[in-house]
Amino acid sequence: MGAERFVTRFAPSPTGHLHLGHALSAFHVWDTARRYGGKVLLRIEDIDLTRCKPEYEASILEELNWLDLDWDGQVRRQSDHFAEYEGALESLRSRGLVYRCFKTRREIAAALPAGASPDTAGYTGKPLPPAEEQELIERGRAFAWRLSLTAAQDWLGSRYKALSYTTFSDTGTTEVAADPSPFGDVVLARKDTPTSYHLACCHDDALQGITHVIRGEDIREMTAIHALLQALMDWPQPLYRFHPLIMGPDDKKLSKRSGDRGLREWREHGKTPQDIRAMTGFSA
Repeated sequence: MGAERFVTRFAPSPTGHLHLGHALSAFHVWDTARRYGGKVLLRIEDIDLTRCKPEYEASILEELNWLDLDWDGQVRRQSDHFAEYEGALESLRSRGLVYRCFKTRREIAAALPAGASPDTAGYTGKPLPPAEEQELIERGRAFAWRLSLTAAQDWLGSRYKALSYTTFSDTGTTEVAADPSPFGDVVLARKDTPTSYHLACCHDDALQGITHVIRGEDIREMTAIHALLQALMDWPQPLYRFHPLIMGPDDKKLSKRSGDRGLREWREHGKTPQDIRAMTGFSA
């Protein structure tokens, strides 16, 4: 597989310093690209203007250099490209595929079974009557732009049930059926935030010519949403590979809350890049 056919990316969010989980993902990305003779692009996913900080971005670049992980081309910062994501949202809006949802998380949670999360319970809704919607807009009510699964099914027709994505390994590829319905009408933007992770990620993968995506197992199911967006926008679909996660003592994904120290802290304790590789359990 030649370099011209393998372009992947590493796309951290600068909401904190890189930790062991990030390092493991980075090792998988760079090792796979090197073995295939491909390229790695660096994307900073900083659409959350409240939590993302310039100092964290600087720290990410420093830690990657320390780990001897270099990237191709210029760094793409998503916060510099909000107009592009707004254009993608407008394409969906003009086709009636998104609608304004004025319900708060509390209101959605109240309508769900006890203990269900508004983020994962597959909420679906529908547009309000124009007069009622206009009244809420004039009153300054916050809203989210949600992708309508019903409208998406109507738009795609038989293509909706045939949605899929393809995983790759060193021995070949496998087609996987993609069912976005468990996620419901996902949020693609909010009144004051012109994009979401899903929309910006898929837009940038298409724009940057990403042919292969290597990411953690925790994102596997979410790929169904991306398959849907790619179909609706006629964006090319990369091949996917999902790597194992580092698990904490509670058998959940290792996080700062469960004791995952930042790489900066490990460096201060005298650890080397080789130590970090061993600590993540990564093997080339």
